[in-house]
Amino acid sequence: MPRVLNWKALLLAPLLVPLLCSFALTLGGADSNPLFGFLFVLIIGCVISYGATLTLLLPCLFVLSCFGKLSLWRTGLLGLLLGVVVALPISLFMWSSSGPDSGPPAEPFIVALLRDATDPTMLLFPASGLITAVAYWLLAHPWRQRAA
Repeated sequence: MPRVLNWKALLLAPLLVPLLCSFALTLGGADSNPLFGFLFVLIIGCVISYGATLTLLLPCLFVLSCFGKLSLWRTGLLGLLLGVVVALPISLFMWSSSGPDSGPPAEPFIVALLRDATDPTMLLFPASGLITAVAYWLLAHPWRQRAA
């Protein structure tokens, strides 16, 4: 049975993207209470990041490891694809309420999906999946194991 779970990687890898986003949003904003803003974004980001890691990344890594050896490239590609998968329901939700007065949409879903594909907010999901998966792989495979 392939061994995919690494506790150090599980605790630290999903924390990286929420920390980066919290720092970026706190430094970029003119908030009167930056600590509250930092913690608010960090907590919401951690819920999403740890939830996606536990329910999507780890099971998919296990299945992928059954078909071949996990590499940095494969793990990163899986994280990127899972980030796209997470972004699709969000696009669907935004499209469903995009019509006049939040009613039925005025355009087909594929048009809205293509428009959302270039939105920096939506691109954050695939990038986050890639960063988290690569960080998980790097933390789960210490350098001395990779050199051997």
